[in-house]
Amino acid sequence: MLVALPYHPIAQYFLLILLGSILSTYVHACGSSESTSLLSFALTLSSPSLNWTRMDCCQWEGITCDVAGRVTHLHLSSKGLRLKGGNFPSSSLGNLTHLTHLNLSHNSLSGSLDQAGFFLSLGRLEVLDLSFNLLSGELPGSLSPSNNIRIVDLSSNRFHGAITSSFFQQAKNLTRFYVMNNSFSNYIPSPICDRSSSLIRLLDFSYNKFGGNLSRGLGNCSKLEVFRAGYNNLSGSLPEDIYDATAIEEIAIPANSFYGGISNRIVNLTNLTILDLYFNHFSGMLPIDIGKLSKLKVLLLHSNNLKGSLPPSLLNCTNLMELNLGFNLLKGDISAFNFSRLSQLRKLDFVSNRFTGILPISLYSCKSLRAIRLSLNNLEGQLQPEIVSLKYLSFLSLSGNRLTNITGAMNILKGCRNLTVLILSTTFIGEEMPDGHHMADFDGFQNLRILALHGCGLAGQIPIWFSKLKKLEILDMGYNRITGSIPTWLGTLPMLFSINLRSNLISGEIPKELCTLPMLVSEQIAAQVDHGYLELPFFASQPVPDASILQYNSLSYYPPSIFLNNNSISGNIPTEIGYLQLLHTLDLSANQVSGNIPDQISNLRNLETLDLSVNHLSGEIPPSMTSLNFLSSFNVSYNNLEGEIPKGTQLQGLNVSAFEGNPKLCGSPLLNLCQSFNGTDSDSDSDDDDDDKNDGNQILGLHISVVLGFTIGLVGVCGSLLLIKTWRDAYFKLLNNVQDRLKC
Repeated sequence: MLVALPYHPIAQYFLLILLGSILSTYVHACGSSESTSLLSFALTLSSPSLNWTRMDCCQWEGITCDVAGRVTHLHLSSKGLRLKGGNFPSSSLGNLTHLTHLNLSHNSLSGSLDQAGFFLSLGRLEVLDLSFNLLSGELPGSLSPSNNIRIVDLSSNRFHGAITSSFFQQAKNLTRFYVMNNSFSNYIPSPICDRSSSLIRLLDFSYNKFGGNLSRGLGNCSKLEVFRAGYNNLSGSLPEDIYDATAIEEIAIPANSFYGGISNRIVNLTNLTILDLYFNHFSGMLPIDIGKLSKLKVLLLHSNNLKGSLPPSLLNCTNLMELNLGFNLLKGDISAFNFSRLSQLRKLDFVSNRFTGILPISLYSCKSLRAIRLSLNNLEGQLQPEIVSLKYLSFLSLSGNRLTNITGAMNILKGCRNLTVLILSTTFIGEEMPDGHHMADFDGFQNLRILALHGCGLAGQIPIWFSKLKKLEILDMGYNRITGSIPTWLGTLPMLFSINLRSNLISGEIPKELCTLPMLVSEQIAAQVDHGYLELPFFASQPVPDASILQYNSLSYYPPSIFLNNNSISGNIPTEIGYLQLLHTLDLSANQVSGNIPDQISNLRNLETLDLSVNHLSGEIPPSMTSLNFLSSFNVSYNNLEGEIPKGTQLQGLNVSAFEGNPKLCGSPLLNLCQSFNGTDSDSDSDDDDDDKNDGNQILGLHISVVLGFTIGLVGVCGSLLLIKTWRDAYFKLLNNVQDRLKC
């Protein structure tokens, strides 16, 4: 007999929740084959172990199942996964036939992708992300077994070989394809889009070894928004049909060998926001109607062969945030260009062109400007006070122009409170160092990290206001007419790690305080400094002959260095030099430094370059220098050094010129070998000493034998000529015959 229970809404609600929970557990419980496959995959890993202990694999970390309990998502990104055998676990994962998303990115998986059926079994796969691993081999032809694959990301691995166009013909629903940072070669596949209905929106082939021309076919990619192929070996001109891909928003093909002009047809790409063609061989003029690209935000055309003047239509690109036309052949009066219309501009780089005129006042209307580089042009005049209205200005480089009044410029620029990089080298030629009462109330440059006044020929002493630059990291004052001594307070600047005072008129001794620079002494302090990224790359050349120009986007990679060479510095090298354990380069050459090379210099374990040439140093090269394992450049030529060059180090591999000009120096690589002049033999402390003495005895014996043989021969011949008349007559007859032949 059934008894009707009274209706209660709350009880019914909880009953439904309980029933739903039970049904949910039942529906999502994964099958035994799915669980077995996943456990088999886990066994192929050497580390770390996956916490897959529950009965239901649908509850495991990184696993998602459908309503039937079949695994659809495997997401184990950034888990530090490593394989035991070094081969990709295709046999286990290939059994997950309902898998739609496979993400094993940012691990340490190695081996090649199995071409024998792994991807053939994954007919439902939509997203494949194996990026940032150690996978190698060629791209499997079965990577796109069905029309379902939408996203493929294999970037930052070790894949090589060609990518065939058949892959794109099979992957009908592909929208995004990433293979950047591998070693793929041959041509970029073509055609990628064989019909206008293609769904591809993004293609990234950058940082590989692709070569040859960029073939036609991109024009059929009607939905293509991003095309990247930078840092390859591509060449030729841009295919004309690329201007038919009107949906494209980004074209980035820097660091290749493309040549020819940039067609005015580029204005058809009205959705373009990023055009990145730098470091190629493009020539000709900028497209005259480039202003029709009204959505353009980033225009990077530097390091090409572009010429002519700036097209007036460029001012219509009012959304421009970054404009870089540096290292070209552009010309014209820059002050006539009305920058005020580019109100969104943040970075402007016109370095190394042929622009003339004065610094454009209209540039100061771009209130968002963070970086300005107009160096290496033919600009003239003085800096205007309006520049202080650029509240966000961080990077300013005006070097290599014909500016005047450096004192006025410094008084203005100290009002730019966010300035971190100030490069005024090879301009303000022959003026006085900004100092004295003009800078007496100095309170600016509190965020300055780089100050370069290189090659200006400035006269005077190192200004005292430099001592207030507590965030200064790089000071470059080389090639000026600086007099006086190195101030002791220079060694107290807490962030300073690179000093260049080469080729000045500095005298006095090296202050001991210079050897206590915190950033060169304490690894703990140096590690705590956040150098960050610069708004524009900082170009610097190592001050050695034929050195190439290096580019630094962050000061984290800039070598700690001290250049005091080519001055009139005297006195000894302070023993405190050994405190500078983080120093990479030390150049004291062409001075009047005397005394011994201190043994403490061997404490500079990170030293790569040491130049002490053309001084008055004496004594021996310290044997402890054998501990300088990173030393690759060493020069002590033209001093008064003596004794044996330390053995068993890279010093023996240097050129003889590194030691010449020291008559009393001996040992390899010099030809004058060290000799022992002791009259009696003595027991040696090592086999090397015995060998050295034996070598010395053999050389001495050889010398005695040669001299003795020559003497005996000379006495024998001369004695015979004197005593035997017939020999004497024959000898002089022979000399007469030889003399006659030489006159012919």
